[in-house]
Amino acid sequence: MSALDGWLKEAEARLASLPLGPRLQQIGRVDSVGDGVAMVSGLDDLRAGELIKFAGGAMGFAQTLDETQIGCVLLDDDASLEAGQIAHGTGAVLRVPVGEALLGRVVDPLGRPLDRAGPVTAEREDPAERPAPAIIDRDAVSEPLYTGITLIDAMFALGRGQRELIIGDRATGKTAIATDTIIRQRDTDVISVYVAVGQKSASIRRVIDAVQQYGAPQRCIFVIASAAATPGLQWLAPFAGITMAEFFRDRGQHALVVIDDLTKHAMTHRELALLMRQPPGREAYPGDIFYLHARLLERAAKLNTAKGGGSLTALPIAETDAGNLAAYIPTNLISITDGQIVTDEKLFHEGQKPAVDIGKSVSRVGGKAQAPALRELAESLRLDYAQFLELELFTRFSATLDARTAAQIEHGRRLRAVLAQGQYAPLPLSLEITHLLAVAGGGLDKLALADVPAFKQRLPAALAARCPEVLARLDATGTLGEPDRAQLAAALAAA
Repeated sequence: MSALDGWLKEAEARLASLPLGPRLQQIGRVDSVGDGVAMVSGLDDLRAGELIKFAGGAMGFAQTLDETQIGCVLLDDDASLEAGQIAHGTGAVLRVPVGEALLGRVVDPLGRPLDRAGPVTAEREDPAERPAPAIIDRDAVSEPLYTGITLIDAMFALGRGQRELIIGDRATGKTAIATDTIIRQRDTDVISVYVAVGQKSASIRRVIDAVQQYGAPQRCIFVIASAAATPGLQWLAPFAGITMAEFFRDRGQHALVVIDDLTKHAMTHRELALLMRQPPGREAYPGDIFYLHARLLERAAKLNTAKGGGSLTALPIAETDAGNLAAYIPTNLISITDGQIVTDEKLFHEGQKPAVDIGKSVSRVGGKAQAPALRELAESLRLDYAQFLELELFTRFSATLDARTAAQIEHGRRLRAVLAQGQYAPLPLSLEITHLLAVAGGGLDKLALADVPAFKQRLPAALAARCPEVLARLDATGTLGEPDRAQLAAALAAA
């Protein structure tokens, strides 16, 4: 038998195995295209969120379904698309790759590599939009998630599974707080996912470089949709980042997602909605803008032991204009999240960093997810610090001060100096507790204010030399017994 006869027999066998019969395939046509949106007609049975494939190979997903047209958000450049081209419904929803192969990688929201480190071999692909865990599957938020920033960990403690909004004006240190939190997880078992939405490439590069230099990049995923990316990728980015983090949460691990930022995500959603002629509402945002972010952030949760006990913590970032927290998007996000860390432009320019406004910031989990020693030392810290700030402002108009007021102001200034912290230097729990112990009860009041930074700088070496076992116990348990307190007090006096 010749080779040709063998090939023919093989072809006949393959044809015989194919199912015969009619197959229905819906074909639509592109009516118009531009600005990252295509209007398609003829796909009457298409579902919301379904993927659409165009003749040139471009992909998009259905965002709006009208009686005669479908608004499709394009995931890639629309240069190859034009009116009249054929479009097919795929029957599939938008999916993103997940798995451990993404750790240490810089990818776009579709999982395509941006770091020139080769293709990503994903474990599987999960839907970008998934329902949030049911109430019965959740557990109370009680495990701490440390930021390494003493002011936040002491006054506005975060827990694993919490959603804490970081909000403030432009260039007031919001991303710096989130970056330090990611760096702090180098000493924990938390997987970090950084999602950039509409950010400048230089800003994204700074975050990645900082994590690679000071953190544990091998346990981080960077999902990037920069300002140059298509609106579809910018819209998808937060959902993709949450989906990638859910893979680890559902396996009983702990994940942290930073979304930088949801204000630009809301603007992208508004842009797409207006292009697809959805009716505008307040500030021209469509009516579903609240639902958009609610269904995204509700996916952050602490699961119960029956579901593996994993957690997904969300730190969304939002930008305000002139400190206006009552604007539409800020009020929406504040009502969705479990608290907010508010940065203040005035404090930032005065050199107080992190520039956190303690009067407007709050954590609705608070002491429930705080180390016992930190909770004990910070019990009255917020009130004392707020009273100091008010007293300092009031006494600027007074030429003379009584001894008690002067002492209170001097103590407050040392407290402020202890809470001040540089970037890319998150502290371990033991050092945070030691700093608060040093300033508690006026322990640093006799030290010159200008000498406080030098004291903080030499303190770690002094503690490591005198009581390393105490530091290890503090980091492991977060409790401070009387013998340990006495040893720390002696070390502080010697430093």
